[in-house]
Amino acid sequence: MSRNDVTRILEQHKAGSDSVLDQLLPILYEELRSLARSQLKRGNPNQTLQPTALVHEAYARLVAKPERTWTGRGHFLAVAATAMRQILIDHARGKQTHKRGSNWQRITLSDCQASDVGPDFDLLALNEALDELGRLDERKVRIVECRFLGGMTIEEIAEALEISVTTVERDWRVARAWLGAKLQGDLPS
Repeated sequence: MSRNDVTRILEQHKAGSDSVLDQLLPILYEELRSLARSQLKRGNPNQTLQPTALVHEAYARLVAKPERTWTGRGHFLAVAATAMRQILIDHARGKQTHKRGSNWQRITLSDCQASDVGPDFDLLALNEALDELGRLDERKVRIVECRFLGGMTIEEIAEALEISVTTVERDWRVARAWLGAKLQGDLPS
């Protein structure tokens, strides 16, 4: 199956046919698993979630509250990356509630890619910073989610968000600098 098949299915869904969403998982399954593996690789090494479970939970959330504005494969994957991020955050919060304080280290987002982040990555600190950035500029948060958490290329993000490559590059640089300063404590709360 191709990108055109995904677009066709999403167009049918947009037109009101919710049952066609069942056709998406087999087509996008390997891409979603790769996305899940990428996100889990950055997390806690003692993570109990497996890529398959993360994919299925994210997919279940997406189809439970279907968004009628998915424009194509890239946009669907970007929304899936956001759903996976939220699942991992919920999971991390649940674990942190039980442990009450852990030895988390903050990192910067200088020029790292999704696979560059080490095992001490503090997903909750990043989530708080992204929430604050989202209050300032939601598009920059979407770009960070797609690029850093979703592992998408600049071109894929531009296509998914329907903006120019230049805009994605500029927003990525600004968001990365802002998040880096925030995570290092150089910006006020």
